[in-house]
Amino acid sequence: MVQQDESSNQAPTTRPPMFSIIVAVYNDWAMLEGCLQSLARQTDAPGFEVIIVDDGSTETAPEFVRASSDYPLAVIRQPHEGIPSARNRGIRTSQGTVLLFVDADSRLRANCLAVLRSTIANSPQHDCFQLRLVGNCSNVVGRAEELRLITFQDHMLQADGRIRYLNTAGFAIRRALVDVETGVFDPAALRAEDTLLLANLMQRGELPWFVPDAIVEHAIPLSLMGCLRKDIRSAYLEGRTYDIIASKGVRIRVTHRERLQMLASMWKSAGQPSIGRSAWFVLVMRQALQRTISFANQRLRAGSGTPA
Repeated sequence: MVQQDESSNQAPTTRPPMFSIIVAVYNDWAMLEGCLQSLARQTDAPGFEVIIVDDGSTETAPEFVRASSDYPLAVIRQPHEGIPSARNRGIRTSQGTVLLFVDADSRLRANCLAVLRSTIANSPQHDCFQLRLVGNCSNVVGRAEELRLITFQDHMLQADGRIRYLNTAGFAIRRALVDVETGVFDPAALRAEDTLLLANLMQRGELPWFVPDAIVEHAIPLSLMGCLRKDIRSAYLEGRTYDIIASKGVRIRVTHRERLQMLASMWKSAGQPSIGRSAWFVLVMRQALQRTISFANQRLRAGSGTPA
């Protein structure tokens, strides 16, 4: 049974907010504080509510979560079912006309919501929006993330302004496009659920509209060793998701040629003093590890008779 503990720091209104900002959390409360602070610092922002879904964390929400007084905020607790399920739970609680998904380690620039509102208002033909993601360059892990994000977003951007990339550290979708009861995310995809959502959109002939001036910083809290351990676990869990995507007949993964092109582009970008070559080596090491485990996993599933 889902336990719900909702608190709102503003009087309810009959008019729904423009944005419902949904953050799924599993034992990453420390990073959430920076996310909430970035929301409190938004300038010229439209009305928004924040819905935090605790996916069965071992510790309850700390006091700083409930102490916010800058915007309506609800905290919902559910048994541990995975982040996709938690996000879907947040959708069912939401009231906003646009659903905005961010992660606990996301930091929105001060004008992010204002820019996103303007873009959505001026783009009635688009239903999905990918915000621009950047890394935190204070350490080599963050610089590697910045390098990865620069390259992927530039490479996946289409000539018409849409992007063949979806990352729920900063992704918005109009409520009208969503089955609120079913949700947006497949609970079977415990990792790479955003990639599966992209595949579903591509099947319908849609791609997110890229919003380059609505910027979200993805602040990775892990050390290099912590990232490598997470990469190993993620590569293992992503196998099932990519099986689902393959069954749809949608090409998501980049080709070997595209990968080589991106490696060359990454090397060039790494020459910037703000990034550095060390970030390139860290990024290549992480991606090589993920690809090796993913390939081994695929062979293992094929050998055991599991659909690959």
